[in-house]
Amino acid sequence: MTDLFAHAAARDLSNAPLAERVRPRSLGEVVGQEHLLGEGKLLRRAIESDRVPSLIFWGPPGTGKTTLGRVIAETTGFAFESLSAVLAGVKDIREVVQRAGERWASRRQRTLLFIDE
Repeated sequence: MTDLFAHAAARDLSNAPLAERVRPRSLGEVVGQEHLLGEGKLLRRAIESDRVPSLIFWGPPGTGKTTLGRVIAETTGFAFESLSAVLAGVKDIREVVQRAGERWASRRQRTLLFIDE
């Protein structure tokens, strides 16, 4: 079942830190990586056509890897799940897989699993 208030709560950023309030939420708001995300470029076409392959983002902390993952999930309608590669264990991965399976079975929603360093 969908939470009727989840959308409103997700968009209420009035008390959020500045970094969260200005974080890109769509492909059009993402700055940089024009060779991949510019109009007609490879990754943008894949995202917009809902044919996103497995991806590996590499770069120093704070460069937008997680944000881009969230933007991809939002654009494609995927549920976004994030795990820490350092802190997560097998139990955590199994829980994510179970939730993903439940989402798929109940509403055919796919899941984007983002594993952060």
